[in-house]
Amino acid sequence: MAVFTQLGETEVSTLLTRYRLGILVSLEGIGAGIENTNYFATTTEGEYVLTIFERLSFEQLPFYLELMAHAAQRGLPVPMPQPHVGGALVSEIKGKPCAFVTRLPGRSVQLPSIAQCEQVGDFLGKFHRECSDFPRFQPNLRGIGWWKSALPMLEPHINDDLFHELAEEVIYQDSFTHSPVFETLPRGPIHADLFRDNVLWRDAQTIGGVIDFYFAGCSLWLFDVAVTANDWCIDTETGAFEPARIRSFLRAYHAQRPLTQDEHDVWHTVLRGAALRFWISRLYDFYLPRPAHLLNAHDPKHFERILRRRIAEREPPWI
Repeated sequence: MAVFTQLGETEVSTLLTRYRLGILVSLEGIGAGIENTNYFATTTEGEYVLTIFERLSFEQLPFYLELMAHAAQRGLPVPMPQPHVGGALVSEIKGKPCAFVTRLPGRSVQLPSIAQCEQVGDFLGKFHRECSDFPRFQPNLRGIGWWKSALPMLEPHINDDLFHELAEEVIYQDSFTHSPVFETLPRGPIHADLFRDNVLWRDAQTIGGVIDFYFAGCSLWLFDVAVTANDWCIDTETGAFEPARIRSFLRAYHAQRPLTQDEHDVWHTVLRGAALRFWISRLYDFYLPRPAHLLNAHDPKHFERILRRRIAEREPPWI
C-alpha cells in the first residue's frame, strides 16, 4: 500500500479548476496499490478517484484511460475517466500525469464465494468480447520482456537455487512465446491484474465496479483468465485450485467468450506464466522498493508456492 505523492486540498482544488467536476469537499489518501498514488476526491458534483501516475508516462496513458472509457461505454462496471476543459483525459500535477475517474460503489472481498467467482468470470468474458474492437494497441509492459529484464536485477538479492529456478521458468515461457501455437491464440486488450482487491461488490451477488486498469495491455486473453484464476479460485494457504470455484469461473467466462481447443492445450503453460509474472514482480517490489508513505510490499512467497504447484499439476481444472 502506498502514497508516493502527497497532495493537499489546496493543490487538488486548483487542479479541479481545469475540470467541470465541481468544488472540492473532501480529500482522502487511499492506502491501496503499489504503483500509483490514489485519492478519493469528493466534490459538489460527485465522488471521484484522483490517480497520480508514478511510472506511466503522458504518452502511455491514453491507452489505459481510453480502454476504461470504451468498456464503460459498453455498459461494463468500469470507472469512467473524466476529461478536463480542453477535452483530454490526462492532466498534470507536481510534474506527474494524473487523471480523475468516477468512484464506483462497493467493497472488495477476501474469501470469494462460488457465485462471486462466476460473476468475475462473466465480467472478464464480457470485457474481452466488448473490447476486442478497441483500436489502440499497447503491449503488456509486465510481460515476458519485463520478466527477462527484471531477473538479472534480482540476482544479487536471492540465493542461487532460487535464481536458477526462476531463470528456468523464464526460459520455458520464452520458448512458449516463440512457438507456432502462441501466434494462433486469441488476444486483445487484457486487464492483467484482476485480483480480489480490484473488484468492488455492491452486495454478495453484484459487482459494483472493476478498478485499476493500469497494468492493462494487449496480450493473450487466456493469460488474463490465468491471472484471475490464480487469485480468485485458490486456497490461499496452499495455492491449490478449489474445484467448484475454478469450474464456475471458467464456465461463466466460456459462456461469454468461448475458449478454444488451442487454449485448452496451453492452459497449463499459461497458468505457470501468470504465476511467474507475479512472483517476479513481488520479488522486485520487495528487494527494489521505491520510497513511499504507507508502503507495504506483498509477500513474494505466495506466488512462489503457486508457481511450484502449477508446475506440479499435470491436468489443471478446465471447463
